[in-house]
Amino acid sequence: MKNSLIILSVFALGILAGLSGILSAEMLGEHTSVVALHILVLFVGISLGTRKDLKELFYKQMNLRTLSLPLCTIVGTLLFTVIISLLIPRWSIADCLAANSGFAYYSLSSVLIADLKEPILGAEMAMELGIISLLANIIREIIALLTIPLFARFVGKEVPITVAGVTSLDVCLPLIRKYSGEEMVPVAILHGFILEFCVPLLVTFFCRF
Repeated sequence: MKNSLIILSVFALGILAGLSGILSAEMLGEHTSVVALHILVLFVGISLGTRKDLKELFYKQMNLRTLSLPLCTIVGTLLFTVIISLLIPRWSIADCLAANSGFAYYSLSSVLIADLKEPILGAEMAMELGIISLLANIIREIIALLTIPLFARFVGKEVPITVAGVTSLDVCLPLIRKYSGEEMVPVAILHGFILEFCVPLLVTFFCRF
């Protein structure tokens, strides 16, 4: 929750800085967003590679049940998005799929969409779609934080992990541990790892249409 509020605050400050004229597109440069994106992806790779328990997680938890969970998360999210997109004529199905392929990883997906969609939609609409992705993924994280106890108690131990998306790796992990049990922690971490890897691939793929 705190991270979500920080992101929203920084985003609002950016808008205010642009509106006030303190910062302009000319001052920032043409390739600033691309460089920032590359740095962000670099740190994602570093965070994955420096975990001491990475090998242990892959060796001990790499089974059919564990691998099927992120697959269910991806398929369920995309199917739900396709259904909802039919009610939103302003955006194509591919646009909606790109916006919702962040799986609560709002910082990466929104930047990717704004950058990759600009040549197709134009700067204004690409930024709008990026904002939609940002808000949709923040809302997903907030919903996960609020509903994990309910899902764990009334639906199943695995459900909070799928609802959390990428945040099963970090933000939602303490709640998953508390309500789903210690045995679900490695599953939640691996689930988050796999989704974190899939986010840039899926967003980039859907942004091509």
